[in-house]
Amino acid sequence: MQLLGSLRTTARTLATPLLLLALASASARADEVPTDAKRIVSIGGTVTEIIYALGDDARIVAVDSTSTYPASAADKPDVGYIRQLSAEGVLSQKPDLIIAEAGAGPADAMAILKASGIPIVSIPTPPEAGAIAGKIRAVGAAVGKADAADMLASEVDAALKTLETRVSALPEPKKRVLFALSLANGRVMAAGTDTSADAIIRLAGGINAASGISGYKPLSDEAVIAAAPEVVLVMDNPAMHLTAEQAFALPALQSSPAGKAKAFIAMDGLYLLGLGPRTPQAALDLAAKLYPDAVKP
Repeated sequence: MQLLGSLRTTARTLATPLLLLALASASARADEVPTDAKRIVSIGGTVTEIIYALGDDARIVAVDSTSTYPASAADKPDVGYIRQLSAEGVLSQKPDLIIAEAGAGPADAMAILKASGIPIVSIPTPPEAGAIAGKIRAVGAAVGKADAADMLASEVDAALKTLETRVSALPEPKKRVLFALSLANGRVMAAGTDTSADAIIRLAGGINAASGISGYKPLSDEAVIAAAPEVVLVMDNPAMHLTAEQAFALPALQSSPAGKAKAFIAMDGLYLLGLGPRTPQAALDLAAKLYPDAVKP
């Protein structure tokens, strides 16, 4: 306990400016980040994807289990799931910089990492397409690739505007889409507003059938029936695999427009929900699945 207390004191003394950046303080400066770091632990699939897109993947010494793109990220040591990290596992990689998506945890693991004195940059991840460019620029600032990040962010913004123009021309009525995170005890864990699933559905020209809730919540049968989804959307990741057979075995979904049409879409989770550099293409791909006669990917 004395050692941990000493580490915390040292971290407060030496790393306060860095922690200000980690908390996305408005007064933080890019030159407070150790941009020459040679051993980066990247936590969060979108953060890892951005670092790779900026051509700095050689400096990554470890990633978390959500870092599934590009495929070569799997060659890096895995420090665990983003919200169930082992501080010891991260520290064993001897990083000189940790870049993590906001929400990484658990809290006690993050406290130990902060107390170690290793610089930690936390990247805000609001579930909004308009925040993607800021996310890219934040990662770019952390790794010393501000110019490349600005170029990538501008390309993503331009692609989003092009997508918006294409989606605005889609025929009415728009498809009602229910994103199902999982099924538990016969209930659908659905995505409401303030989620990345809601953002991607809207980008693709759909209507979130669960817009009456905020965040991810289980829906009663009555709520599913009232939502009247025309399409069920899920992640195609092995850990969260949900099949059409499982979904439409639920009476409430079976009787829905989606159930009657067997309208079911499964897409890679990070691609679909990451809100990163590939999001414009992911939304276009989803739009093509929702409106196959009107959109070509």
